[in-house]
Amino acid sequence: MSENKAKRVTRDIAAGLIVALVSIPISMGYAQVSGLPMQYGLYASVIPILIYGLLSSTRNFVFGVDAAPAALVGGALVSMGIALGSDDAGRIVPVITTLVAAWLLLFFILRAGRIVKYISTPVMGGFVTGICVTIILMQIPKLMGGGPGTGEAIELIIDIIKTIPETNILSLVLGIATVVIIVLMSRKAPKIPMPVIIMALGFILTKAAHIDEYGVKLLPHVEKGLPMPVLPDFRGTDIPELLFTSLTIALVIMAETLLASKSVVMKEGGKIIPQREILAYSLGNLASALVGSCPVNGSVSRSSLSRQYGATSHIMSVTASVAMVLVLLFLTPFIEFLPVPILTGIVIAALINACEFDLMVKLFRSSRQEFRIFISAFLGVLIFGTVYGVIIGVVLSFVAVIIKAVVPPKGFMGMVPGHDRLVLLKRYKDAVPVKDTLIYRFGGNLFFANIDTFENDIERGIGPGTKTVIVYAVGIGDIDMTAAERLVLFHKKLQDKGIRFYMTDHQGHVNDQLRQFGSGELLHNGAVRRTFRLALRDSGIHHPYPLENGKFQGDDKSATDDLNAELEWVFGRENVDRVRERMSKKVLNEISHETDVTAEDLEIAEEHLHFGKIGLLDEEEILNIIEARLQDADSLEPHQKEAIRKAVTDRRSKVEKRIGELSPKALNRLKR
Repeated sequence: MSENKAKRVTRDIAAGLIVALVSIPISMGYAQVSGLPMQYGLYASVIPILIYGLLSSTRNFVFGVDAAPAALVGGALVSMGIALGSDDAGRIVPVITTLVAAWLLLFFILRAGRIVKYISTPVMGGFVTGICVTIILMQIPKLMGGGPGTGEAIELIIDIIKTIPETNILSLVLGIATVVIIVLMSRKAPKIPMPVIIMALGFILTKAAHIDEYGVKLLPHVEKGLPMPVLPDFRGTDIPELLFTSLTIALVIMAETLLASKSVVMKEGGKIIPQREILAYSLGNLASALVGSCPVNGSVSRSSLSRQYGATSHIMSVTASVAMVLVLLFLTPFIEFLPVPILTGIVIAALINACEFDLMVKLFRSSRQEFRIFISAFLGVLIFGTVYGVIIGVVLSFVAVIIKAVVPPKGFMGMVPGHDRLVLLKRYKDAVPVKDTLIYRFGGNLFFANIDTFENDIERGIGPGTKTVIVYAVGIGDIDMTAAERLVLFHKKLQDKGIRFYMTDHQGHVNDQLRQFGSGELLHNGAVRRTFRLALRDSGIHHPYPLENGKFQGDDKSATDDLNAELEWVFGRENVDRVRERMSKKVLNEISHETDVTAEDLEIAEEHLHFGKIGLLDEEEILNIIEARLQDADSLEPHQKEAIRKAVTDRRSKVEKRIGELSPKALNRLKR
């Protein structure tokens, strides 16, 4: 084993031991919240965490008894009139856990984990922070000497207020000191295992100073031994009611654990496989049910500790599982000497470190829209609970996508004198519009919801002297039927005003869609061009381009555009031969009426095509087709055929000369 690998394994084992020790109070406390005796929290911290560690695609995420499922189970028992901690609760809770496992298995089969793809980083950050703050509010009464709170934020705050008159000062001091020390040390010396050290100090305080005599609560006594497997007892249970309850819990487990684990993976690298995760959730809950315990899910607080102490692989989870076995077999007598406020402070400190407040500040400074999404997801979880928080988050993610699609990056473009590319006028103070030309960039797909914005922007930008409108559509990769039909109408509207309209530089797939939606006339009329330079040339604006301030554009790169096989890009490979045939036929028909045809007549006839000017490569192909057609042109006299053949030869010579005049630098640009 290499030295680096040995260090990683050592860190994983150390992190697993810390996770196991911290899991003792957390698991016991939440088992009690779910309506079970405390030791069942320890029972559910053996096999489920091992199964998750072996099956999960994440490396350092912790699975076990945690707040949200426990609170939902406890609330369900209360609504059914079942006393927490009673024999009936001990019978019903494993049934709920079994049904949760079944729902999760169904989610696995249905590939429901795909939902995580639709959750953005602000939503995940707000969601995780909302969970952390909710659990912190649940734990605060325990710092004060009371029991854990239940419910959502408002109910939790009320619980805290009710606990204030009964606050045990020593308990509160111990808890706050624990939180402060661990948070500070996690930033100053993160590799020192402060939770373990403070747990040891708590044990010493109890043994030496008998702090329990001053009202500080300790963990209860736990009998030694591993749990015996049991079969859930479905007799006498209201299955329809439990089905709905368990579905809610399963949704919470899937959403909360997937989002939290994805957040970890995004920060530390790697890849999460949702299907494997959900299968691990299902089997982990089945294992918990078979030891009579409550539903289990991912733990944000313990996962934060795992990362803090350098866990890098599943060895951490295996170690934590083995350590919990040793605790149950040999160390349960020590548990009853651990002070509850100190253990609660350890949990709160871990949750504070897991909050995404740094992301919140970053979003506030960089994007107010995404900051509002973060806050909405955060408050959604805090006020309405995990399920509604997830729903709010998903809805917000889709709303954000819709807003960005409807209002994509856009603006008017021009050129900086001496440079050869288009730039946004609003970003460059020296940029100037091309004379009598409106160039508009639209940076998103064009569809029914934003075609009005598209048209209105252009109409507002048209001035008294505007003769040409060019849409620099480099960001348009898709178009729907509504937008395709409106483009045709908009083109005609501008034509009626004497304004040429072009759409350029977009993906060729858009041309296919225009044909499919019945808007092919835009292609045949030359309104769709390969580059903006070809559109400028077709509208009669040649290099050097005149700018509004009278200065002219610098380097000429339009020659390379002339070499583009534009017709193939516009009409598609499968249609280009037919289009060239049709164009050559029109050119031949026009020049066949001339008595003395020249190369200039041929060039003029090409420009009279509906498409307008064509590039050199396309022109060369059309000349070849015209020459081939002459043999079968029975309507032409021999002297006409000879004149046309000579004109084609002369024109081809000029085309080949222009191609040959291109500099090596221009040809290299074309190849790139």
